[in-house]
Amino acid sequence: MNQQQDIKGKERFGFWQRLLGRPLKEKVIDEDIGKMYIIVGLGNPTAQYMGTRHNVGFDAIDALAHEHNITVEQQKHRAYIGKGVIAGQKVILAKPQTYMNRSGESVFSLLNYYKVDEQKLIVIYDDVSLSVGQIRIRKQGSAGGQKGMKSIISHLGSQEFLRIRIGIGEKPLGLNLADYVLSHFSKEEKELLFDSYEATIKAVETILSGDVDGAMNKWNRKKVVE
Repeated sequence: MNQQQDIKGKERFGFWQRLLGRPLKEKVIDEDIGKMYIIVGLGNPTAQYMGTRHNVGFDAIDALAHEHNITVEQQKHRAYIGKGVIAGQKVILAKPQTYMNRSGESVFSLLNYYKVDEQKLIVIYDDVSLSVGQIRIRKQGSAGGQKGMKSIISHLGSQEFLRIRIGIGEKPLGLNLADYVLSHFSKEEKELLFDSYEATIKAVETILSGDVDGAMNKWNRKKVVE
């Protein structure tokens, strides 16, 4: 666009603004459309669920954000999001605010708006089949009973996206699963969780560097601690 066209465009915008008697919003073209990874952590909003087992996805996003100086405060697509760079790749970090069972609504909106293929989606969430302190990386697969993942797969119509599962420990006998995932970690478990979040940060960095298999080989082990 040359300078004369730019001036005419601004004059036209001003004309409609004056005619309608109210401010107009200029259409903003996002420069990052289709050029980024979207990293989503699953959890439930509100203070009631902070620190619970079901919210380790949110906490992992907070850990990534802290490590890479990304502020996750903008409210868009029914999520808190933040843009930044990790391992040389532009990323959006997101924490859906739709509640766990409807996570797919927010994730679908994000991918659709930013024109991001599911191959550039990474979802981080809790897994009761893994011990606290463990993580697992997979390139694709079923929801495995996790309702947030079930919602995402349903909305995207695909299982072919990366996921990082963070262990929250097996449910004790006699305890309802819904009550267990909404329970808090013990002091000893919190110390192990630190290792999980550290491993998740490094795994994401490795994945974004283009070495998914290397990340799987290194962190899909019984323990994340060397």
